[in-house]
Amino acid sequence: MSKISLRGLRHSYLDNPANDADWALKSMDLDWRDGGAYALLGPSGCGKTTLLNIISGLVVPSEGQVLFGDQDVTKMPTDQRNIAQVFQFPVVYDTMTVYDNLAFPLRNRGFAEDDIDVRVRETAQTLDLEKTLFNRASGLTADSKQKISLGRGLIRPDVNAILFDEPLTVIDPHLKWVLRSKLKEIHRQVGSTMIYVTHDQTEALTFADKVVVIHDGTVVQIGTPIELFEKPKHTFVGHFIGSPGMNLLPCELNNGVPLFAGQVVETENGIHSPQECQNLEIGVRPEFVSLSESGIPVKVVNVSDTGPHRIVDTRHGDVRIKLLITEDESIPADNVHITFDPAHTQIYADGWLVSEASK
Repeated sequence: MSKISLRGLRHSYLDNPANDADWALKSMDLDWRDGGAYALLGPSGCGKTTLLNIISGLVVPSEGQVLFGDQDVTKMPTDQRNIAQVFQFPVVYDTMTVYDNLAFPLRNRGFAEDDIDVRVRETAQTLDLEKTLFNRASGLTADSKQKISLGRGLIRPDVNAILFDEPLTVIDPHLKWVLRSKLKEIHRQVGSTMIYVTHDQTEALTFADKVVVIHDGTVVQIGTPIELFEKPKHTFVGHFIGSPGMNLLPCELNNGVPLFAGQVVETENGIHSPQECQNLEIGVRPEFVSLSESGIPVKVVNVSDTGPHRIVDTRHGDVRIKLLITEDESIPADNVHITFDPAHTQIYADGWLVSEASK
């Protein structure tokens, strides 16, 4: 195992990229600590699989370096990087038994059969494959085949990193939760560096110690799940993470003070140089919006019951604002007002959180 570092990395699938839109991955510098559990989170087409394939060696970046520890592996082939990769769809040998599929990576590397047997049986027990261990893979369900793929990625004790590219796509929804918990448990046991690609925020936030959020080829934030939730550094993070996502309200400044609906809005951060800030927005999550007797007047247009709480959809003019209330909390019939928690309300300029240094 070793630390993985990316330095000045950029990639384009075009021979002569002419502008920013031609780059699948914009310039980035990242460090993945040895033994960390990371998730690459973002929508389809944002560049997360390209980044994973650059780390594994399936793709050579157009610019920059990939380092394993102090070793430059940028142009090193995949089979020399000592990594394991699990893909979105099952990669198994149908004519082999489950046992032989799991043993295959170890036999290729010359492990002793006694050691292989121990590792195979431990991995099969972890993934609940014991009952089918000596069945041929061809007769198994897609769920079981993908568990074999996971097992082949997890079985090697000597890898620099284990890379997962949306590995639970074909898995039954209930089993997804079980396998996510298993992967987290395995990570604690073996301590391997794990990087998990997904578009599902639940998968990312429950698996990873640190989540790397990618939008349009750019890393917009790296943080713990609580950091991404409580203090998004970009409006995309606020929108993409959370259910429902962050409210974004257009605002204007009066002597450096943000106004919405003609009212002063207290925020956690502030603006030092308002002339440098464009496209200003106030960001506040529904969890930090409250009904009140005074404040911003709104109209309630919908209430959705989700079980533990209700989502109240309100509007002020053309601006939509959502908040969460408990089951026993009442909603006024008229003259509805809302307020925001200043400690969890931020100002964004051109999509980016205004720096605390400018407060």
